[in-house]
Amino acid sequence: MSRIGKKEIGLPEKVEVKVGGDSRLTVEGPKGKLEWALPEGIGVEQEDGSVRVTRASEDRKLRAMHGTARSLVANMVEGVSNGFVKELEVQGVGFRAAVKGSALDLSLGFSHPVLHPIPSELKVTVEENTKIKVEGIDKQLVGQFAADVRSYYPPEPYKGKGVRYKGEYVRRKQGKSVK
Repeated sequence: MSRIGKKEIGLPEKVEVKVGGDSRLTVEGPKGKLEWALPEGIGVEQEDGSVRVTRASEDRKLRAMHGTARSLVANMVEGVSNGFVKELEVQGVGFRAAVKGSALDLSLGFSHPVLHPIPSELKVTVEENTKIKVEGIDKQLVGQFAADVRSYYPPEPYKGKGVRYKGEYVRRKQGKSVK
C-alpha cells in the first residue's frame, strides 16, 4: 500500500468535497472551486472532517496513481483554503516587469518587450519593477506560469542576470582570465 496514498487529508472549515456520478471530484472553499476527473479505479471516501483516497485493486497502474491522486486532492484542498504563491525576482541593469492589462510586460534586454498573457484564474502583481508575485488556487497553473516567465531569461552564471525564483541560489562562474 502506498505510504502517501493511505494518509488522510484533513478538511479545514468551509471546505467541501463532492464526488459526482461521472467520477468528477469537486472541491469548494473560500478562495474558489476546483474540479478534477478521478482516474479509473481511484475513489474518494469522506469521513467526518477528513478525506481518504482509495484504490479498487492492487494493479500496478493503480498503485502508481494512488499516491499521485492523494497528492493532487490534498493540493486542491490547500488551494481552495489558502491558495498558492510563487515569487520571482528580475535581476539585471535595465531589466524590469510591469502588468499591462491582462499581460505581463517584461523588459529583459531584448530588442522588443516580452508580453506574456496572464490566465484569468491567476493574480499577478509587480512591486518595485523587479519583484513578480503570482497567486492562485491551482498549484499546477501557478507553478507553470512562473516557470514560463522564468524561461524567457533564466539566470545566467557569469553576471547573475535573469529571472529567478525568490531565494534561488545561482552558482556563479569566474569567466575568462588573461595570462
